[in-house]
Amino acid sequence: MSLTANEGKNLTITVDGVEYQRVPIKTPLVLAGEKLLPFVVDNAQQHLVDGDILFITEKIVAITQGRSYPLEDIEVRPLATFLAKYVQKTPYGIGLGMPETMEMALRECGTPRILLAAAVAAVSKAIGRKGDFYRVAGPKARGIDGPTHNTIPPYNQQVVLAPAAPRKVAHEVKAALGGKVEVAIVDINDLGGNILGSTVSRAIDARLARILKDNPLGQGHQSTPMGVIRTA
Repeated sequence: MSLTANEGKNLTITVDGVEYQRVPIKTPLVLAGEKLLPFVVDNAQQHLVDGDILFITEKIVAITQGRSYPLEDIEVRPLATFLAKYVQKTPYGIGLGMPETMEMALRECGTPRILLAAAVAAVSKAIGRKGDFYRVAGPKARGIDGPTHNTIPPYNQQVVLAPAAPRKVAHEVKAALGGKVEVAIVDINDLGGNILGSTVSRAIDARLARILKDNPLGQGHQSTPMGVIRTA
């Protein structure tokens, strides 16, 4: 494999005294209707060796599951417009800070849960604590991706939900690759990351999150939705 880091990212990181390579895999654009397993096999298998861990962004998993929605197809209710006004926006993503993403959160998580999360967040914000909205709303809300200026078209005009059954998907990918590598479905950005589902233990999941904490795949047009973790 040609070991090339994405611009502005490091190829290696040291965690608990061990150096790891995080090698991004450049692929064609994933389109709605594509099948995940052939896509992964075609684009990743030639780069893998025994003992690797293949990590796959949750976005391409969700897209291949039909969980991406053009903005114009999302009918936004007044409640979503109201709640979106109070979401803190960051330079790394819109989150639920636009009516369309908030509308999808209401559908995915249920209105009572989102209202509870908003109420808890309002109280905790008053005492200087952040992050309670997503802690209460849960991973389905946290995993919703809205369009940003640096998102690759056509997804710069779409909302992508969190993938369904990520652990099951990870095991299906591992089997399709012959069972010789481990697989993790990840949600990472420039603020950190989470392991949504994998073929390894929870303890190793926690280590993987630390290995990927600086988002080696990048946040824009890199077209690297997969990567390999390998002991350096």
